[in-house]
Amino acid sequence: MRVLLIGANGYLGRFVADRLLADPAVQLTALGRGDDADVRFDLASGSPGALTRFLDAVHPGVVINCAGATRGGARELTRHNTVAVATVCEALRRSGCGARLVQIGCGAEYGPSQPGSSTAEDSVPRPGGPYGVSKLAATELVLGSGLDAVVLRVFSPAGPGTPAGSPLGRLAEAMRRAMQSGDGELKLTGLGAQRDFIDVRDVARAVHAASLSAAQGVINIGSGRAVRLRDAAAVLARVAGYGGALHELDGPPGPLRPTIGHPRAESDHMSHGGHAAHPGHASPAAYPYPDGCGSWQQADVRTARDRLGWRPRINLEESLGDIWMEAACRI
Repeated sequence: MRVLLIGANGYLGRFVADRLLADPAVQLTALGRGDDADVRFDLASGSPGALTRFLDAVHPGVVINCAGATRGGARELTRHNTVAVATVCEALRRSGCGARLVQIGCGAEYGPSQPGSSTAEDSVPRPGGPYGVSKLAATELVLGSGLDAVVLRVFSPAGPGTPAGSPLGRLAEAMRRAMQSGDGELKLTGLGAQRDFIDVRDVARAVHAASLSAAQGVINIGSGRAVRLRDAAAVLARVAGYGGALHELDGPPGPLRPTIGHPRAESDHMSHGGHAAHPGHASPAAYPYPDGCGSWQQADVRTARDRLGWRPRINLEESLGDIWMEAACRI
């Protein structure tokens, strides 16, 4: 099976590439903006015609799009998350390859949900910020394209490679600094939010399964369990061997109050999975939930189980252990 992976150098994309390369039946080609891509192409500025010519030459059976941006202003997010996907869809429509499209979406497309509830694929999306809006627009383009396509709405990825700008990445970095300086107290804000964390390796398994399946439409990829960031912090402290006190502070973050409520950066999520992370900062006005998802998010993952035969395998403690190992190496 010939697979074209877009965004292979991003946070999720690296693990998707590893998963596909481990399958001897897959012939993988990576397309991206970096020098190490098999083919250099910028979806945000490249033309559909140029991409069509490449698709006709390579003739992939599956195209996986992990590219995008998680940070920046509305214009940048739209360009990398929406216009880029429009280019992919148009190129696939023009091409004679007939490839299946696997698009990486995100839980931020849903926006805030009722505490205690699980968000299913038929929930009405109400994104609470420009990132979620740009990703939702991309999903609508894919669903309306007429292509053989599936959108995997990934909730909050965690595990090795977690960006320092993500909630768990910020938490690990704050704990590393506290341990390095011998601080007996760690003061943090933004610990009240509850998110559905899913290990990046489980996400890669889901992408692999989706590429082999005939499933179409939207499929949630998450753990199915919301975890309070305060509880994740306690687990990380135990994993790290940090014996100090964790104090949650109210109010906006300051020099001694690192917040961990910022949206994840997907590195070529630009990042997601390939979405590329771009420089930029979350708007202070969006505090304390700059990802636009409110205080609670939990995925209903029954569709992934039923249509992909997929279930999460890696628990949050293991994901946090890997995050801490990488942070500890910076001591």
